[in-house]
Amino acid sequence: MRSNAESFDGAEDRELVAQVMSGQSDAFGAIVERYQDRLYNTVWRLVGNAEDARDLVQDTFVRTYENLGSFRGGSSLYTWMFRIAVNAGLSHRRRRKPLRLADADDGEDGRPIGWADPSSVNPADPLDAAETEAIVQRALGELDADQRAVVVLRDIQHLDYQEIADILEVPAGTVKSRLHRARLALRDRLRPLLKA
Repeated sequence: MRSNAESFDGAEDRELVAQVMSGQSDAFGAIVERYQDRLYNTVWRLVGNAEDARDLVQDTFVRTYENLGSFRGGSSLYTWMFRIAVNAGLSHRRRRKPLRLADADDGEDGRPIGWADPSSVNPADPLDAAETEAIVQRALGELDADQRAVVVLRDIQHLDYQEIADILEVPAGTVKSRLHRARLALRDRLRPLLKA
């Protein structure tokens, strides 16, 4: 399976970095264009709030620009930037109270919005994509920051274990154990969505 990082040309990234370092600041715009959507998606999944995610991604690009001279190429630019973004997202999550499913917006019947009403005329009607997304995001919000990070990076961004280990600066075995525990926790939280 080809990783997401491999879909980006490392040689092209190195050339863009060299251009930025030589004073061609418009080359940094190409870096932003290349990575902004993926960074935003990852950070949004980590923090669960669109406005916070936009701010954190903007901070990531500012930090990247300010520290580009210290980028030595030991990892890909992609991995280096994702490390900055994920660390910012994890720090943000640790400073905030985690979202609990019980705290989520409730409907008139007291159940969280998006959960099927078992007494409805046709309980087999599938939840639309937006409702399902909201439920999954709430479940992700209940995970601790470290578990949430590995789920987002592996199951949503489809990074391989070594890339995740590089981004989080932990051994690959730690990534695998966190992912296993996180998937078990998500399975329990999402059980109402699973068909019997």
